[in-house]
Amino acid sequence: MNLENAQVQMRKGLLEYCILHIISRGEVYASDMLYELTSARMIVVEGTLYPLLTRLKNAGLLEYKWVESKSGPPRKYYKLTAEGTSFLNGLTETWNELIQSTEMVTNRSKASI
Repeated sequence: MNLENAQVQMRKGLLEYCILHIISRGEVYASDMLYELTSARMIVVEGTLYPLLTRLKNAGLLEYKWVESKSGPPRKYYKLTAEGTSFLNGLTETWNELIQSTEMVTNRSKASI
């Protein structure tokens, strides 16, 4: 098994949660999401982000508005819908449970088995 591939798959599994979390802080432009995700070493590219944003929008979890830009074409700013906020809350509960479960397994010593 390839370690790098396993690491990429783990990050991909968390990408949707991270994107929703970023958007939950307020209206955000896709380039700003990309910057934050890559700064956090999530390794995401536009070709991954935009289809995911479209899927989340089509699922009713987020919406967008166009804002005119002084330095180029209009920009699309995303925000969560009420359904998106509820969905994110559910994911956060699951994330916290997964952290707890993972720590229970990985922190257990051989002597306690």
